[in-house]
Amino acid sequence: MGRDIDQETFTESDFSAFRRRLRDSVGTLRRTLDVPGFGESEISVGAELEMFLMGADGRPAALNDQVRADASDHRICLEVDRFNLEANLTPVGIEGRPFTALRSESDTLLAAVGAAARRHGALPVTIGTLPTLTAPDLCRSALTPRGRFDQIERALRARRGTPYLLAFAGEEPATLLADSIAVQGATCSWQLHLVVRPGEFTRAYNAAQLATGPVLAAAGNSPLLLGRRLWQETRIPLYEQGFGDGGGTPRVLRRPASARPRPRASFGHRWLDGGAARLFADAVHHHDVLVPVLSHREPAAHDGPAGAAPCLDELRLHQGTVWTWNRPVYDPGGHVRIEFRALPSGPTSLDMAANAAFLLGLTLHLAAGPAPPHTVLPFATARGNFYRAARSGLRARIGWPSPGGALTWSRAADLLPRLLPLAAEGLVGAGVDAEEAGHLLSVIAARVAGGQTGAVWQQRALTALDGHGDRRGALRLLTHTYAGLVTSGAPVHSWPVPAAG
Repeated sequence: MGRDIDQETFTESDFSAFRRRLRDSVGTLRRTLDVPGFGESEISVGAELEMFLMGADGRPAALNDQVRADASDHRICLEVDRFNLEANLTPVGIEGRPFTALRSESDTLLAAVGAAARRHGALPVTIGTLPTLTAPDLCRSALTPRGRFDQIERALRARRGTPYLLAFAGEEPATLLADSIAVQGATCSWQLHLVVRPGEFTRAYNAAQLATGPVLAAAGNSPLLLGRRLWQETRIPLYEQGFGDGGGTPRVLRRPASARPRPRASFGHRWLDGGAARLFADAVHHHDVLVPVLSHREPAAHDGPAGAAPCLDELRLHQGTVWTWNRPVYDPGGHVRIEFRALPSGPTSLDMAANAAFLLGLTLHLAAGPAPPHTVLPFATARGNFYRAARSGLRARIGWPSPGGALTWSRAADLLPRLLPLAAEGLVGAGVDAEEAGHLLSVIAARVAGGQTGAVWQQRALTALDGHGDRRGALRLLTHTYAGLVTSGAPVHSWPVPAAG
């Protein structure tokens, strides 16, 4: 859904024609993936870094259009709310020092955004959820005025009605009565991309599903929303509810379970069999069209010479409106890849590079292992690991196979040190420089040993600053302190907690 959309209204014939093209596209995709040589280029990685804009008062600053214009860099894009921006990093080959390259480029782009934002009295903040956000910040007027956001807004509103209730569990449970997908702007992510050869896609995707839960336990950075202490990674339930299409609303729950739609934002429902094409086919089968913008060309058309990969414009657009945490991406440049969407933004570029190395390394190790990843754990256990990690972080109970293959349960903090050497093997086996892999994974090891993720630091800081009963003031000071520590570049496990005020 990165493309903008000018069309404002659609007819039933638009929807019908779009559905026909989707069905045709799935067949074209299957044939394309079977073409010898398709997607056999070198393995590469890329990333998208989302960020908040914060004003001098510690509150969200609705300045994304102005800041992007002043930054004047095509890699910086608007995101769903007026206080969100995204930096699209340049893909790099996995051999050598890819994470150094991603980290360097993210620092460069954050500096460009920072320079532009300062002209407007603001600064960028890389964090999963901005602690100072309030419910009025997340209403329809916060939505970035661009066609693609407006169209998703209209389509989802028609399916679930408004307002709708979002509910969050945690130490201080919270609810939010929402009228817009603008609630999704409360989340910022660090999204990774891994190019995968078509013949290896099933194993790689299942490995990603298996790895995401344990890695997320060490990466939480979103514990505060609406001034309340919630999950370690509150982005997960917020995103699933904010971009859902009514799966949990009364109008849908009155239907028989067999007639309810699958959630558009979810971890998934089963292990993959059938390769990348199966995921695209499932998206077409289980999720109706939201934005039926018909391309001027047929699905099989292409931009390059004879034999080039087809564009599949409608299928790519539709897949961009299904928000699984690990999502397949078809690129008409000639490859398929996995988009890892579960990691939060921040804290520092070093922390994010370490998170990326851990997640991609563990995925690569599991994909290359002797046992197919889907045989390692029941899918329900892998899915449960993901949500338990999002809720409890390093304290989460994670199910994982013992060396003998039996399912065992342990705290994430006890399991992760055993997974880090596996991630190192996966990285080095793919050609990543051993020194780079070791350095980044040592950051994760120190974080786990010290028990301080970004989420834990925020919770500790709030405890220290909240002593006088002024929660709003404590949240503002916490957010300013966080932003200052990010600029230091020091990894979050080394951050001092503010003195009690």
